[in-house]
Amino acid sequence: MDIDQDFARAFPELSVPHAALKPPQPAIARLNDELAADLGLGPEHLRSTDGIRFLTGQGPLEESDSFGPVAQAYSGHQFGQFSPLLGDGRALLLGSVPAAGRAPATAQHPSALCPARLDIHLKGSGPTPFSRGGDGRGPLGPMLREYVIGEALHHLGIPTSRALAVLRTGETVMRERPQPGGLLVRTAASHLRVGTMQLAAQSQDDGLLRRLSEWAIDAHHPSARDRAEERGTSLHLELLRSVAIAQADLIAQWMSVGFIHGVMNTDNMTLSGQSIDFGPCAFLDDYRAGAVFSSIDHQGRYAYGNQPAIGQWNLARLGECLLPLIDEDPNAAVEAATAVLGEYADRFQQQRTRLFAAKLGLRLPVEADGDLLEPVAEFVDQTLRQMEEQGEDFTVFFRRFHRTDSQRREELQQFADRSGLDVDGSLADQVNPVVIARNGHLQRALNAAETGDQSQLEDLLRALASPFESLPGLEHLSTPGPQDGAGFRTFCGT
Repeated sequence: MDIDQDFARAFPELSVPHAALKPPQPAIARLNDELAADLGLGPEHLRSTDGIRFLTGQGPLEESDSFGPVAQAYSGHQFGQFSPLLGDGRALLLGSVPAAGRAPATAQHPSALCPARLDIHLKGSGPTPFSRGGDGRGPLGPMLREYVIGEALHHLGIPTSRALAVLRTGETVMRERPQPGGLLVRTAASHLRVGTMQLAAQSQDDGLLRRLSEWAIDAHHPSARDRAEERGTSLHLELLRSVAIAQADLIAQWMSVGFIHGVMNTDNMTLSGQSIDFGPCAFLDDYRAGAVFSSIDHQGRYAYGNQPAIGQWNLARLGECLLPLIDEDPNAAVEAATAVLGEYADRFQQQRTRLFAAKLGLRLPVEADGDLLEPVAEFVDQTLRQMEEQGEDFTVFFRRFHRTDSQRREELQQFADRSGLDVDGSLADQVNPVVIARNGHLQRALNAAETGDQSQLEDLLRALASPFESLPGLEHLSTPGPQDGAGFRTFCGT
């Protein structure tokens, strides 16, 4: 297997070699056979003694492979407060491997990624120099939750990290209650975060910051080089613009399926535009703009409706890092970066409007401009306000919108007629999922899996793999569960 510590080799200042904790009784709880095959890793080989040794960070998969896990260093704003040094407190990067081809971008999902390599990364692999007193472990339940949510987002066409495997460690981890220990093995286009750039920026080493910026461009946004040359702009300004576009598209997609990340700190925002580190995440049940499920988000900073603004706030922190590279004149650099933040807001609003218009079955022309998009956005906002007032289930409402006669359908048709638009219920069916990872169904499946019964988890994963279909025998997963509602809480397991 061609595994390479390319990032650690290029940036020794931003990583620390570190050995993973050896689990006392490791056993695979869940293996993503599809992803393993895509990466050229034989699923049966991964289930072998050598495979488990690799998945737990104890050694290479093949004797000929190089091996040397590292803990990555980064800074970050956590709930708005800056921490100058965070880093992987319970995680290790094993290296990167050649990536299988990803689906190309589509009109519904313009941010689809096709990375050349994918990181393989452990979470819950024991304490590191960045643990800050933590035990470095992970409970099995939250590790399985991240596995399931990653698969749910992936099959919805949303850029995301994905889990290759979850293992039982054979330990008991103390959190709110004693829980079986778990280890997550995940893949991502990279683990380069806004927080990574923040650490490089505060080092006062412009050479490091420049190298890191150019690494991000080459790995994730090579078109930035062409744009900089065509426009005569700074290459590093074009990196900021590329990340802003990717994040605007990503967060618009989150909003369109009712996804709440839960902990949008700057160290949890990637430069690639993938969803990552969504431990305390959830999907909306009843539509509430202020919905919060994370047990650690006491002030509602990362509520569903706040996510677009938080994305822009995080990008402003990235822009601050890049100012010295954007222009030697500080005022000119600030002016240029601020303009990009405005472009993010415009891009997000355009993408959100297009996605929600499709959810309602409104066909928008590709060339639609603000004169058309603004009234469509107003109609979408009015619909969402009505949904909140009447306690409508977000997913069920949109899925059934064209299957029931209602005053809202008549209002939509009247709006479409006034605007010269077509209404097409089949378009709505293409973008509105039947099944999401509903809180109640997921939690019951996780509770059962902790005891060794994965039948509910199997059913849920099978349904999530075909989110726009109603599979026989799994119809109950398309309706709210008894644990859904405003009182439900999620935990990241730290």
